[in-house]
Amino acid sequence: MIRKNGPLDFEVNAYTSSSVSTSINFWTQDRQTARLIFKLTKDGVPLPLAAVTGKLVLVMSDGSRFIRDVTIVDRMNGHAEYVLSNQEVKHYGNVQAELNLYYTNNQSLSVHQFSFNISKSLIDQDIVPITEYYVDEFEDLRAKINELYEESIQTIDDLRAKFDDLKNIETKQGAQSKVDAALEAAKKYTDAHAETPAGAKDKVAAALEEAKEYVDPHLENKKIHVTESEKSNWNNGQLYRLTPNDGRVARVPNGTDIFTLPTGPYMGAQLLNAPVENDTSFYYVDVFETGYEQNGVIYKRIIATRSFDNITWIGTFHAQGFKGWERIITSRDAAVTWKTPSLSKGWKQYVSTDGFPHTLRYSKDALGVVEIIGSITGGVIGNDVEAFTLLDGYLPLQSMHFIGVASSLGTPGVPQYHRTYIGTDGRVCVQSCSNTVNPNEFITFGFRFKAK
Repeated sequence: MIRKNGPLDFEVNAYTSSSVSTSINFWTQDRQTARLIFKLTKDGVPLPLAAVTGKLVLVMSDGSRFIRDVTIVDRMNGHAEYVLSNQEVKHYGNVQAELNLYYTNNQSLSVHQFSFNISKSLIDQDIVPITEYYVDEFEDLRAKINELYEESIQTIDDLRAKFDDLKNIETKQGAQSKVDAALEAAKKYTDAHAETPAGAKDKVAAALEEAKEYVDPHLENKKIHVTESEKSNWNNGQLYRLTPNDGRVARVPNGTDIFTLPTGPYMGAQLLNAPVENDTSFYYVDVFETGYEQNGVIYKRIIATRSFDNITWIGTFHAQGFKGWERIITSRDAAVTWKTPSLSKGWKQYVSTDGFPHTLRYSKDALGVVEIIGSITGGVIGNDVEAFTLLDGYLPLQSMHFIGVASSLGTPGVPQYHRTYIGTDGRVCVQSCSNTVNPNEFITFGFRFKAK
């Protein structure tokens, strides 16, 4: 997709000027193409944008005001962008803008105020924009209110339908009226066909008594009448109760053994055989016990979720017994924390000619894989000369060597490489470089290994 880019590099500190006047110029015909690109740094390195929301405030020359969410492009390297909407780009003139960051821990900061220009295209010379105000949060709130309104209307319609059904329920008075009508018809028929008045009266009295014997018990019966099909469904229904009568998950006593629980959802603390030994935390436990048994072991599956941090484990009982707990990896585990090591022996952080630092840093993911990235320059190369040292918890299973990219300065057209050693004590040593002219111009890392 074609874009007309306006790049903005901002250093987040308290010393920059209150507002920067840029040379960025868009036109009123730049629809869906006018893009502001932000590169944010702090103390010379990219500003991480994890757990943050960016808001861009735009104040147009005609007084229109827009507050929009920016798109986070690269949270690790501090990259964000915003494409002006069709409504915004038509407000020509000087635009005053401000980028703000809002963190989930209730911190916020103003990154920078700046200005740019929107020029009127020749085709738009006769168009005069109307003053507008737009805030993303207000539009979300309005959508939610409309949704609640629609739900309320549906609920009212459902209640009306239920009351209409109630009108069709037969009352005790209605049943008595039908009995009286049937009695009156019986009297008319008997009087017309009886051989004698006395005989007819006897038959009527007998019919009336029989009708009362049938009708009176039904009038006094307050229970709902059901069909044979409904009775059959009830008799064949499953009787095993998964929850208490209130439908909530049952809390089991402290010290309950998870392995002894039957099928159902539970919660409790200080549980025996929990995924973490001697853990007194609250757990939600879901047990799925099968009807299959082998070697005296009932096959079952158990899912346990620790309440305070939402970490979940799963375990099964098979023919050999319990197979152990396995932790479920989630999207939160994919987020890693990068550490920046202290450099020694003259090594420094490498910054490319375009001014962009190749920050040296390392991390470890949930599976225990360590990754080292970035570039350094200017230090001493040698077998046992450490450039930096990894922290405990990031050490390799065994000593190892890696081959990486080195500078080709002084040896044009010939790719160069370096050999790097990583010891089990965490020392990282650049042992040699194929570029004998400028061996330490820059050394690039891009290695991954399993931590011990």
